[in-house]
Amino acid sequence: QVQLAESGGGLVQPGGSLRLSCAASGDSLSLYAMGWYRQAPGKQREWVAGVTSGGSTSYLEAVKGRFTVSRDNAKNTVYLQMNSLKSEDTAVYYCKANRLRTYWGQGTQVTVSS
Repeated sequence: QVQLAESGGGLVQPGGSLRLSCAASGDSLSLYAMGWYRQAPGKQREWVAGVTSGGSTSYLEAVKGRFTVSRDNAKNTVYLQMNSLKSEDTAVYYCKANRLRTYWGQGTQVTVSS
């Protein structure tokens, strides 16, 4: 059983940056594929970025060049560095771990507003 805890969300002005963390307990994340998702009010949850167990990354087109996903297996943590934030990035951000089963964190709110 894997428990995931996101942190690092908050209120930021357009153009600002945030770094989200997803800390895991209960198992080592090193063999898991990890993903970041977001859900804006009234919208479906969407995939934002992913990193495989081997370290390969992929991104939603809308965040390419602005967001960077990374993992620190020694700290059992995955990160999402978000730069040049826009109002449309406002959402609750979730991390997901997938191997034989899928696990979700509780989410962290990101609000981009002046």
